[in-house]
Amino acid sequence: MYHHHNHNHNQNGSLERRAQASNGDIAAATTNGNGVVGASNLNPTTRLLGSPRGDHMPDNYEDLPLDFNPLVFTSLERHLPSHILNLSRDLKAHYMSNILLRYLPHSERVRMQKQKEYRQKIILNYPPLHKEIYTMHSEHFFAPSFLRAIKENTEASFRSVMAEPSRGVYTFEMLQPQFCEMLVSEVDHFERWVHETKFRIMRPNTMNQYGAVLDDFGLETMLDKLMNDFIRPIARVFFSEVGGSTLDSHHGFVVEYGTNRDVELGFHVDDAEVTLNICLGTQFSGGELFFRGVRCDEHVNTETQPGEIFDYSHVPGHAVLHSGRHRHGARPTISGNRINLILWCRSSAFREIKKYQREFPSWCGECRRKKKERERVSIAATKEELLKRELKSAS
Repeated sequence: MYHHHNHNHNQNGSLERRAQASNGDIAAATTNGNGVVGASNLNPTTRLLGSPRGDHMPDNYEDLPLDFNPLVFTSLERHLPSHILNLSRDLKAHYMSNILLRYLPHSERVRMQKQKEYRQKIILNYPPLHKEIYTMHSEHFFAPSFLRAIKENTEASFRSVMAEPSRGVYTFEMLQPQFCEMLVSEVDHFERWVHETKFRIMRPNTMNQYGAVLDDFGLETMLDKLMNDFIRPIARVFFSEVGGSTLDSHHGFVVEYGTNRDVELGFHVDDAEVTLNICLGTQFSGGELFFRGVRCDEHVNTETQPGEIFDYSHVPGHAVLHSGRHRHGARPTISGNRINLILWCRSSAFREIKKYQREFPSWCGECRRKKKERERVSIAATKEELLKRELKSAS
């Protein structure tokens, strides 16, 4: 475990045990394109046209519960055969989903199917406590200052309600106290239901023993709207170099710290491009979040530079937005209970592109430091060479 001000991380075992979603939520964005099914294996009744129809206006699929990005369906619709084109939107989506699923590896299909069944089982049986938090009601959920900034949708408006106390870490007031209370009591209600029904639930990730995945008991649609309409506009401005403008999926969960809950959280990186971490309450002391610089996969265990050290104390209703690759952890909660809502926002496009990038990423603190060092050495060598020549000509 990485503790307090000890900056030598290698002893905590590799940081590569990055917190991962325990229900395998990680595979989705990284497995596309593997094990592509050849045309010969395709069911002859499921066909697509080779070239898109230029004159066709496709449907919008954003409000349907789909396994793939809705934009994929919109663009794929132009390739549908005539007898499918005139069917209802649901049937078209079903037809296209079946085609798309064939291009996923078998293990990934099984995982998606299992997750779907698991969620359906909970949603059919779990009685929600606060129905009103399951659909987005922005004026009841968010602080007025945050809503105004989002409505204006400019870098200046975002900066007017945000602080950037350390490079790449943004903090701001986000949620109304009433919404925080409702969400906390909903999670509490869910935990009690789990206990009473002996339902076996999956914990949020590989590092937290307490907490619940909000997407699993019906909050997925609301959180999707939260990411698309309220986080992506900000991420587009501040995190474009790590996929912030193409966020297309999320993993939403709450973590609980305190007496007979998780006490602290070791040093790690998230399985996310951008992480939103909101404190929901309640009464607590300790539990500070500590940050130690952004790193690419290759440099995740390297030294922390002095300017990268930053500690943040949680405030109920306030959010922290940071890159998922920003190394961080939580100090022990000394007293009381702290509950936080975490939204891991992911970009499948960024993950796909990252596989083919050979040059160093500019967002990694260590890559930047190494580049500066190379430049310094090269400048020093050039100066020395010039000095030698001057001395030569002088003599």
